[in-house]
Amino acid sequence: MDIAEMKARAERSKRPPRSVAYEIARVFFYGLYRLLGWQVLGEAPKDKKIVIIAAPHETNWDLTQMLGIAFYYRIPVRWMGKKSLGEGPFGWLMRWWGLLPVDRSGSTRLVDQVVDAYEAADEMALVIAPEGTRADVKAWKTGFYNIALEAEVPVALGFIDYANKFGGVDGVLVPCGDYAADMEKVAGFYRSRVSRFNHPLTGEPIERQAD
Repeated sequence: MDIAEMKARAERSKRPPRSVAYEIARVFFYGLYRLLGWQVLGEAPKDKKIVIIAAPHETNWDLTQMLGIAFYYRIPVRWMGKKSLGEGPFGWLMRWWGLLPVDRSGSTRLVDQVVDAYEAADEMALVIAPEGTRADVKAWKTGFYNIALEAEVPVALGFIDYANKFGGVDGVLVPCGDYAADMEKVAGFYRSRVSRFNHPLTGEPIERQAD
């Protein structure tokens, strides 16, 4: 991997400045990211509607890393959370930070809720951690794939490499409907990344775990 070239691609792919409030938050989150000694590599996805894989996911610090990466690229990311997070006195703040409130009661299929959100949005980059937990896992949950397939949006390969202290996005997958075939295309990429506690990221190849 050519680090210098990936840094240059990251710089070239940054999106134009957004609102004043967004740029203030960007200075804070990306500043913290750099203060911790991290750097962004790879090219930001050009698609306005996309699912972004966040992997590996083994510590609460992963959210800080992904926010730093997203703010660097100026991608207004969304993340799923229970709808109660968007209520109350701080609900506005959670929504501003990208909360996509979902109803997990079972009355409406989760994938359908997210697909509806994509259809209603002009721009939406949803970050999903396919491992579904901070524990060491051998299989990925398939929700991210089903969402991308049904919403007809591509999947960007976001990564966090704790060994080398860099993260970013490097590559885009357009789902074909064959999960095993599609995951073969990305399995090698993610196995080459080192997680926070040096656990192997996935099985061989990436296995399927029901949501």
